This record gives sequence, C-alpha cells and structure tokens, in this order.
Amino acid sequence: MQFRRILREPLLHFLLLGLGLFAWFGRVAPDDDGRRRIVVSQAQVDLLVTQFKGTWNRPPSAAELNGLVDSYVRDEILYREGVALGLDRDDAVVKRRVRQKLDVLFEESIAQNPATDADLQSYLDAKPAAFRQPAIVSFDQIYFGSDADTPLRLEQARAALARGADPGTLGQATLLPSRQDAMPLDLVARDFGEEFAGQLARAPASEWTGPVASGFGVHLVRVIDIQAARSPALVDVREVVAREWENERRKRAHAAAFEKLREQYQVEIQAALPPVPSP
Repeated sequence: MQFRRILREPLLHFLLLGLGLFAWFGRVAPDDDGRRRIVVSQAQVDLLVTQFKGTWNRPPSAAELNGLVDSYVRDEILYREGVALGLDRDDAVVKRRVRQKLDVLFEESIAQNPATDADLQSYLDAKPAAFRQPAIVSFDQIYFGSDADTPLRLEQARAALARGADPGTLGQATLLPSRQDAMPLDLVARDFGEEFAGQLARAPASEWTGPVASGFGVHLVRVIDIQAARSPALVDVREVVAREWENERRKRAHAAAFEKLREQYQVEIQAALPPVPSP
C-alpha cells in the first residue's frame, strides 16, 4: 500500500518525466564534443613557427613555441565561446572580415591559367585609349612671371633672341628647369597646366614661341623635338595589359559568383527608398 501511494505522487511523476526528457535530449541533441574539442595539429604549429619567423627573423625557442600554442588555444576558446553567445552577429568588423575571407575563397575557386598573348592582344585592341602612350616632347623655356611689365620684357627678349642672345641670360630667375628632355605631354600638363601643354603640342619646332601661359606665369618656349602620341605594341605594355586584364577578369568572376549566391536568397526591403535617377 505504501508503495502504491508513492507511485501516485505527482512529484514522482514530474521527476520521472524530467529524467525521460533529459535522456531523450541526450540522444537527439547534436554532439557538443566538436565545439569543446580543440586539436592543435602539426600543420597549425608549423604555421605558428612560420609566422614567428616572419616577424622576428628567427625560429621560436621552446618556451616561446609553447607560449604561441597556449595563445592559439586561448584565442580559439574565446572565439568559440563568443560565437556560441552570438557575439559575431550584427558586428560590422566581423562581417567585413568574413566577407574578405569569402572574397579570397572566390578568387581561389575561380583561379585560371594566365592570359595568353591572344587574350591580351584582344584586350588591348578593345581598349586602345586606356593604353595609348602620350606624346613625348623636349623643349626649352624662358620664364617671365606675371608682373605688369612682363609684356615689355618678353618683347625685349624676343629681339635679343633674334640677335643670337644666350637664352640663359634672359627672363626671370626661377627654379623651373630651362630645358625638359623627353617629357610625356601628360606630365607637362600636370606640372605646367593644360593650356601650356596644349600650346606646346601645337608650337612649331626649333622656334621661340610665346607668350605661353602656365600656372606660374608666362613663358617663351622652343620645341626641340616632339613624338606624337601612339598606340603601343603589346610587347611594349604587356605587363600593364596583363594586370588590367586580370583585374577585370577577377571582377567579372566575383560578380558571377555573387549572382549565383544572390539567386538563393529572398530579399525583402521593408523601407521606402528614393528613386535612382536615370544616368
């Protein structure tokens, strides 16, 4: 009778139910041993040694190597616990690092053989303006500044040059070089201004011309030699073309890989976005 009364106790039923649920959860719940087990492989130790050598230019001592392993284990434990707590979610820094690693995986998965000469020649033919080499010019210049009496001094210099005067004795003292040899015209535009470069490109060879305005003032200039802009042969720009070809291939591959991933997601934008203006 006493035994039957115990069997009818609600508390006993509750305990038995709890034990049953605990046993069932232990069978169906995912094994947590993987999260709690950290394996430091020989490959990982070799990587730690390589990283240490790269920083200190020597292999680690036994104590240092043990310290490196301890630090690796500590980092792994803290990382796993942080992930378990959800600390990796909604973190911009973590998202950026994961995105960067995925980009690396994309690049490894889409790696191809280097471009052939036919690939590069086709790319060069399709984008001639991107690789067109600028005109090359050699010239002399005499600087006159931008003072009120500059026009008068410039005319006096013209007359002196016609009489055979030394150009180095004319004009205003300046740190600008009196002669530029084989200077690309785009660099002339960078240093002296677009207007100066344009007038220089149109100036007759071997004659003093001016006034030619720059960002510094006005000049007399004499073009010694000018080589017209040209479209280069592949052999002259192969390295640059190969680099640009590879960059464009990588961008296309990234875009294609992302589009495949994008198709697997249903995106809902629950916000009113402003319309995008037409290009």
